[in-house]
Amino acid sequence: MLAKRIIPCLDVDKGRVVKGTRFLDLIDAGDPVAVAARYEAEGADELVFLDITASHEGRAIMIDVVRRVSETIYMPFTVGGGIRSLDDACALVQAGAEKVSINSAAVRTPELVSRIADRLGSCATVVNIDPKRVRRDGRECWEVFVSGGREPTGLEAVAWARRVEELGAGEIVLTCMDRDGTRDGYDLEITAAVSRAVGIPVVASGGAGQPEHLADAIALGGADAALAAGIFHFGECTIREVKQLFQRRGIPVRPPPPP
Repeated sequence: MLAKRIIPCLDVDKGRVVKGTRFLDLIDAGDPVAVAARYEAEGADELVFLDITASHEGRAIMIDVVRRVSETIYMPFTVGGGIRSLDDACALVQAGAEKVSINSAAVRTPELVSRIADRLGSCATVVNIDPKRVRRDGRECWEVFVSGGREPTGLEAVAWARRVEELGAGEIVLTCMDRDGTRDGYDLEITAAVSRAVGIPVVASGGAGQPEHLADAIALGGADAALAAGIFHFGECTIREVKQLFQRRGIPVRPPPPP
């Protein structure tokens, strides 16, 4: 079985790492280059950088941040937020990103997923899906939101996950808006539903509050990786502690570096 990944997420707003609750009430968490270097030293498997206000504010992608990070660390990282075209995606990879993640642009222009996959490969093409539980026609479902969680799309999350796989995406980052920043644990129901529905890796995101939550996302939610932010940014637990828990629970993981 392939090793499962632990991925710190660096939400970036105007060049700074931030952390919020349900995409709001942002708190500064440091310089992205310094934070990235710390996580590499701690043994993170990958990083994800998301410019969480670029799409909503119509700003350009954060090429300068990506270039500075790539000059500092060696581990692979994904960048998302503000990607509107194939040229944007290519520019990020040229600046040092291994993967690019699109969300709003994928919904508005689904063929962009295929264009990026055709040019950069499916392995470099990630779609971030931000679902929220809503009631529609008298039943509960998971609706996809875009623009930093501000805009409903009418798309159902599991069906949209299948569609982006068909378009060529090689990975899905599933950020459950109802749990984001709450520390209550991932929404294992939607995580499992999407993981069962697709054949590409699913990264669970939104709600980690303790190491057990990351392990549950893998063992119970069927995710291939667990992404977290606040518990790592503010020193509540370390990458090492999470990996040691994975090992105790029999979850395959790349060993942490020596202390």
